[in-house]
Order: sequence, then structure tokens, then C-alpha cells
Amino acid sequence: MLTPVFTSLEVMMGVLIPYVTSWIIDRGIVAGNIRNVFLYGGLMLLMAFLSLTFGVLAGRYSAKASTGFAYNLREAMYRNIQTFSFANIDRFSTGGLITRMTTDVQNMQRALIMILRASVRAPLNLVFSVLMCVFINFRMSLIFLVALVVLGCALYLIISRSVKLFAQVFLRYDDLNSSVQENVAAIRVVKSFVREEHEISKFGRASDALYRLFVRTETLQALNHPVMMLTVYGCMIALSWFGAHYIVLGDLTTGQLTSLFTYVMTILSALMMLSMTFVQITMSAASAKRIVEVIDEQADIVNPATEAVEVVSDGSIDFSDVSFGYGSDSDYALADIDLHIRSGETIGIIGGTGCGKTTLAMLVSRLYDASKGVVSVGGVDVRHYDLTTLRNAVSMVLQNNVLFTGTILDNLRWGKEDATIEECQRACRLAQADEFIDRVPEGYLTHIEQNGANVSGGQKQRLCIARALLKEPKVLVLDDSTSACDTATDAKIRKAFREELPDVTKLIIAQRIQSVQDADRIVVMQSGRVVGFDTHERLLQTCSIYQEIYQLQTQASGDFDAKR
Repeated sequence: MLTPVFTSLEVMMGVLIPYVTSWIIDRGIVAGNIRNVFLYGGLMLLMAFLSLTFGVLAGRYSAKASTGFAYNLREAMYRNIQTFSFANIDRFSTGGLITRMTTDVQNMQRALIMILRASVRAPLNLVFSVLMCVFINFRMSLIFLVALVVLGCALYLIISRSVKLFAQVFLRYDDLNSSVQENVAAIRVVKSFVREEHEISKFGRASDALYRLFVRTETLQALNHPVMMLTVYGCMIALSWFGAHYIVLGDLTTGQLTSLFTYVMTILSALMMLSMTFVQITMSAASAKRIVEVIDEQADIVNPATEAVEVVSDGSIDFSDVSFGYGSDSDYALADIDLHIRSGETIGIIGGTGCGKTTLAMLVSRLYDASKGVVSVGGVDVRHYDLTTLRNAVSMVLQNNVLFTGTILDNLRWGKEDATIEECQRACRLAQADEFIDRVPEGYLTHIEQNGANVSGGQKQRLCIARALLKEPKVLVLDDSTSACDTATDAKIRKAFREELPDVTKLIIAQRIQSVQDADRIVVMQSGRVVGFDTHERLLQTCSIYQEIYQLQTQASGDFDAKR
């Protein structure tokens, strides 16, 4: 609110200065009155100082407002993103979200500055300058009115054509950011396969598409300046021609003509500023739409509307006629699942790639909601739990293990913020992570680079398991979480779980039968369905799929998915 006030005061002072200049010329210089020269000169300096002061204050408050607005937008988007379910996140690309929180927010910030300052300054300059021209000489002011119509029509044609390109520009920004993000995240794979040139070429195509769109847009906007200058010079020629005529007739003074020249520049500059404001606002409208999509996105998975259950009594899990599809019109990834798991059991889950093992586990902690049927933990439908309560009770170690920049201790305490060093050591001992932590000089204070780039795959897996154990869960889900560990370490982890976590229900998703054959019972999956659920020994007798997996892995050492 303060920015438009100070901008208006700045404009008022700026518009009056040329009029005072005409007094200096007519009443001082032409009249040969040096006293008036100093008097009106002092008044002009005072007005210039006030204009400068008001301009500085307007700039300060507009900066505060626009940067605060950008801060609020980023905060609102980031906060809402944290509530998203996996299904919500699937609707936005990583590159798209990054573009929205950077480029789009910057566009909105620039637009707000122009709305607060330029969209106030330009109309006021335009109106006050035209009024001053009418006040000085009405007939001469008609020149400005003709120029306004010509320039307004030209600017409208330019803007209407250029703004349509901006929506396409931001889609190209998404492609560019996605290309960069994917390349940087997978730089080791790129180098190991010597695909640098391919990635450069892919980035070049995305960059070239963005370049071409910007060239078309900027070419149209570049016409603003020559059109304005043509109008300015036309007005000056007309003012010179008609002004000289009126001066000879005595209807206009030299000082007044000088003021009119100043006002013509002010009027046309205001029009140019308005055109730039319209372009920026129109461009930001495309950004605003993309930002609002993120802010207004409703999380698919939320806390229950009625009073939520805040205690998980035990680790029993029940799937009652459960089916799940990733989209409303997609085929079910899981169909007719009916499983009942007792608290404290160790359950192995095995099957071919893409059979739904991970999806089944994600339903337990409500990372997705079942499309049909009921998933219960501790005898309560998971949709009735407070989400924080449920996810603290169901600890998951996902396939894609993620470590964050910081120390090993920082990463472990993601599982429990106030965990003591003794609790962290115990969790690492159970996960067999203590052996490599004790070997490094800084131990638990060892720095982890982004995404755990300075630790091996097996070490990363064990740290993620330890982090999950610190939550002291009722249910522990290990989604192929020891695949990078050697068989001896895998066996030690399973033994530690069996001996020291007897009351925790453990769901172990694995590709190797060796990782699950000691489980109390094993779920065998194929094409989103459960085709076997029993002990290792009984499945060898009753389940042909399990028999085939066992024979391929123990006898031929083949790959189950490839052979099928």
C-alpha cells in the first residue's frame, strides 16, 4: 500500500518540474530577471529532491513487498508438496516443480514490482502530463492525442501476438530443467556408458527449442522501441512546426514549448512502460497458472475427517479383498489380495519384476490408498489413522535408498530426531552398518555427500535400514533393501532381526529366495495377484511358481524374469 502512495508523490513532483522549467526560461532568462532564475531554480531542486526521496521509499517498499510475495509463494508450494501422496507427485515432473519454484516465482516477483510501481507511475505520468499539455496549450495537446492512438494500436498488435508464446516458453523450461536434473542425478551412469555426447545432444535440443521460442517473442517485443521512437520524432517535428507558428503569433512562449517537448517524452515513455508492464503481467499470468496448480493441488491421502486413531496397537496386517490401480482408468496393479499377517511375523514377498511387491507394501503405510477393499494395521483400517502415527509405526526402507547431505548421525536421526548416540549405535549394529562406520576416522560424524555419493550401495542400504529401525516401528518393510549387500551380511541382518526384533512385523521384499526362505511365511506374487502364501517347505510342494524360482536360483543360477 505504501509503494503506490510514494510512487504517486514521486510522479507528481516529476511532472511539475518541466512546468517550473518553463518559468525559469520565461520569467527568468527571457525576462532577464536573475532573481527569478535562482528562485525557481531552487524550487525545482527542492522538487527534484522530494521526487528522489519518494522514489527511494517506493523502491524500498516495492522490493520488500515483491520479495515477500515470492517468499510466500515458494513457502506455499513447498509446504503443499510435502503433503502430496505418491499419486500427487506422479502428476508433476521434478523439472516442472523446480521451474515453478524458480523461474515462475521470479516472473511473479517481477510482475508485482511492475504492478506496484510501473502500473502506478505510467498512468499517472500519462494523465498528469496530458493535463499539463492541455493546460499549457489545448490545440498543441491534440498532437499527443493522435500520437497516443497510433502508438496504442501498434503496441496492442505487438503484445497480443507475443503473449501467446509465453505459455509455450515455460513448457520448454520444464523440458530443459528435467534434462539437467536427470543428467546430473545419473552422471555416473552417463560416464560409465560414455553417453556424454548423447546427453549434450539431448540438452541441446531442449535448449534450442527454448531459444527459438524466445527469439520469436523477443523479436516481437523489440518492435516496441522503434515504434515508440518513430512516434516521438513525429511528435517533435509536429511540435516544432506548429510551436514555431504559435510563438510567432504570440499564443505560445519559448518556455512553454520547451515544457511540451519534455512532456511528449514523458507521455510516450509512460506508454512504453505500460506496454512492458502488460507483457510482464501477461507472461506472469502463465506462471501464476502453473504456481496455482501446485498450491491448489489437493493431496489424495489426508488425515480422516473425524477423530483420527493415534495409537497402533500391534503390527498385525490384514488385506481384505484389496485391489489397486495407479489411475482411475488403468488396469489394477494389484487384484483381489486377501492376506492376514500376525503381529511379529516375518513375511517374505517374492515374485517377478513388476508383479506388485512394492505396491503391496506401500499400501500398508498409505503411500497409496487401495482402490478397492480394506488394508488394516493393528486391526484398524489404515484410512482411520493419523498419518504421522501410522507412518511412524510402519517404517519403510524403499528400493531407491536416499541419504541426505550431512553427517551419518544427521541421516540416522531422520528416524528419530532426539535419538541418543547409543540408540544410533544399536540400530547400526542391527543393520550391520557399525562395521564400516567404525573403520572411518570420523565415525558417526563422517560427512555424507548429496544422495550418499561417497558411500557404496551396500553401505547406503544398511544406513537406511538403521534409520528405519530408530523409529522403533511396529511394522518394518524392507523393499529389496539388502540387494547390494553380500550374502553373509544379508544373513547377519536377518539373524539380528529374528533375535532382537521378535515383536516387530517384518515384510521382506526380495528377489533372492535365500533372503526370504527363513521367513515364517512367504507371499508369492505374479501379475498383481497372490499365487502362494505359506512356509518355504510347503510352497516347494504346492506352488509351481515358487518351485520354478527356487530351481532357477539354486540349480541353474538363472534369472527368473528372463527365463519366464
